[in-house]
Amino acid sequence: MEDYWRRIVDDQIDELFSGLPAISIEGPRGAGKTTTARQRAGTFVALDDGAVRQIMASDPQQIADASPPVVVDEWQRLPESWDVVRRAVDDDYAPGRFLLTGSASPTTHPTHSGAGRIVTLKMRPLALAERRDSPVFAQPTVSLRDLLTGGRPAIVGSTEARLADYVSEITRSGLPAIRRLDTRVRNAALDGYIARIVERDMPEAGHSARNPAALMRWLRAYAAATATSAAYERIRDAATSGDGDKPSRSATVPFVDMLERLYVLEPLPGWVPTRNQLAKLTTGPKHHLADPAWATALLGLGDDALLEGRQSGTPVPRDGTLLGGLFESLMALCLRVYAQTSDAAVFHLRTHQGLREVDFVVARRDGRVVALEAKLARTVNDHDLRHLRWLKQQIGPDMLDAAVITTGPYAYRRPDDNIAVIPAALLGP
Repeated sequence: MEDYWRRIVDDQIDELFSGLPAISIEGPRGAGKTTTARQRAGTFVALDDGAVRQIMASDPQQIADASPPVVVDEWQRLPESWDVVRRAVDDDYAPGRFLLTGSASPTTHPTHSGAGRIVTLKMRPLALAERRDSPVFAQPTVSLRDLLTGGRPAIVGSTEARLADYVSEITRSGLPAIRRLDTRVRNAALDGYIARIVERDMPEAGHSARNPAALMRWLRAYAAATATSAAYERIRDAATSGDGDKPSRSATVPFVDMLERLYVLEPLPGWVPTRNQLAKLTTGPKHHLADPAWATALLGLGDDALLEGRQSGTPVPRDGTLLGGLFESLMALCLRVYAQTSDAAVFHLRTHQGLREVDFVVARRDGRVVALEAKLARTVNDHDLRHLRWLKQQIGPDMLDAAVITTGPYAYRRPDDNIAVIPAALLGP
């Protein structure tokens, strides 16, 4: 397709597909999985089409016999398709045969893991560096991959992006089709997207939505808890304010698990060092929705409300402003997209009682890390860097680099401590 926006994950798909027989592209509905997979399709099997699904259910072996590369779209609609692909790969490990896409992990079918046969890649909403319709965000000058080398690369570049631009990117969404709409239409589309998750996607994935209004309140509570480590009880109280009987954790775990299976919630796990001993670290996650725009839609907050500093009507305690948390969530999305290309993973660090916190720890396979803070500010000072300096003292050379991500105009290294200052618009893979 001439108007296809090539994604960062495209390079990974091309590299892996040249040597592997089957890849499953997983992620939220509307993230672009189908469009990306179709660029490579010899045969396209649309399992979200009821007629196609019925035909394939009558003889799933058709999938294995089709002309490769075979794209099996929304494979979870017919879980047997996964097993057909797995068995086909057992018989012939030739590369480039199958691409599967999925926007939910099924729970009603004992699907084989596919380990060693089907490699899974995550496709998330668009990161800032992929948003070609916002030119100030599509020209990164600083590479996360370079930071992960430990070579302390030069940090240069400038951007015209300002706070209002970042707020606009938070509310516009990283879903390609939705972000292109005018504001009022986009708001309606986001509301409809979230309603579909509750009313259709969850039941189809195996969770009976007996009380959609209650589920929506839980989603709003998670939106209000964006970028916090709020305990279950805090989120429960926010979701059930005014209710006499509070649900138990065991009663709500299936619901939360389903939201993660649908790639709606994407909590950021706590970092557990593999090469160092750091005492009193918490392993609880920070709460994030896969797209920060879903949080603003759930809370009914637009650009003006965020710039004016309005808070959510759903009370979840936080340090700092909600806008600061949403900016951090936008950075969580971007860093996850960028880190995946370097075979790295993203975590957060927090000690007990929150005495020390680092927003992001990007860890290589060997356990060495790049530590980053997200600051909703144009400038930084020594106080902003205290936790990065503390971590450097704790793990020494295992901290490959350190940076603060800002909304300022210039990228540079501070001369006294060599910590990088990087405008979010200038950071890329």
